[in-house]
Amino acid sequence: MNVCILGSGLTGLTLAKTLVNLGICVDIFSSKSKFKKDINRTLGISKVNLEFFNKEILNIEKFIWDVKKIEIFSENLNNQKLLNFENNNNPLFSMIRNDELIKFLYSKLKKEKLCNFKKNQFQIDKIRKKYNLIFNCDYLNLISKKFFFKQIKKNYRSVAYISIIKHVKIQNNKAVQIFTKKGPLAFLPMSETETSIVYSVKGLEKIDLKDLINKYNINYKIKNISNPSKMKLNSSNLRTYYYKNILAFGDLLHKVHPLAGQGFNMILRDIKEIKNLIKLKKDNGLDLDSSICIEFENKMKNKNYLFSNGIDFVYEFFNFENKLNNDLLSKSLKYLGKNKNINKIFIKIADNGIGL
Repeated sequence: MNVCILGSGLTGLTLAKTLVNLGICVDIFSSKSKFKKDINRTLGISKVNLEFFNKEILNIEKFIWDVKKIEIFSENLNNQKLLNFENNNNPLFSMIRNDELIKFLYSKLKKEKLCNFKKNQFQIDKIRKKYNLIFNCDYLNLISKKFFFKQIKKNYRSVAYISIIKHVKIQNNKAVQIFTKKGPLAFLPMSETETSIVYSVKGLEKIDLKDLINKYNINYKIKNISNPSKMKLNSSNLRTYYYKNILAFGDLLHKVHPLAGQGFNMILRDIKEIKNLIKLKKDNGLDLDSSICIEFENKMKNKNYLFSNGIDFVYEFFNFENKLNNDLLSKSLKYLGKNKNINKIFIKIADNGIGL
């Protein structure tokens, strides 16, 4: 059983390691000789997904930092706390540097006999015949442009600024999200002395990130703020997940607003489902074929679409309130957040996704 993966980013490498662990030969096509390193970019991985990663993909415990509490504030309520999430001092999610995870996965895959890295030069008809399954994780290649261009898209007309602050040592296990009038700002702990900043600002005008961090920071004595990375924000959901034995994957399937830190978690849930489908075929002595693509779409398309729209609803909830110049919605959310059962439901959905 031979599989190829188009794209050697984080999604492609994570998927490749999962498949190799199942004893499947994987070829990874990439035109990149070196990975572009972004020292600012970080990932939040939910508790359930981290357990899956450590057990079924690769143990990354030495790289992660646990977050045990989440506090959410709103500038419309004079920065009063709206919601508070914690679970008896147990981790709610964990943070990891994007570049460290890519480097670790790549180093492990280079030692695997079942994995080969190839240059990104292929003909569609030839690879379709050569491989049982093709996972397309590259939204810029010819296959994406030809077969996976029909999407439900949304342009947020916003820019995400990403930075790392270094600060005086503290017990740093609390994440803070502030819904400011300009957009959501997140403080995400990385260690006792470092915290990741993600600020999604409406409009495309330039901002002074350092001034804004200092304005909303209440927990840290800052020593240094790294030069920020930035990216334009949009969301998308692919209308059709596959073409014959080619399955779209990763950001090509679904891209979401970063305010909830759920982008990579959605991908990990997809990988978990693909693993289960392939393992079932393999355990029953069946070849891998396009039926996996069909089954995957049937199982995950509606879940992913609902979850993506849930994140978009959160964004628009606070955006609508800002337009109204009214704090009624924030007050209502604050009231709901006091209900322990509702609070537990929020935590469960963020950890496990949507079950249908």
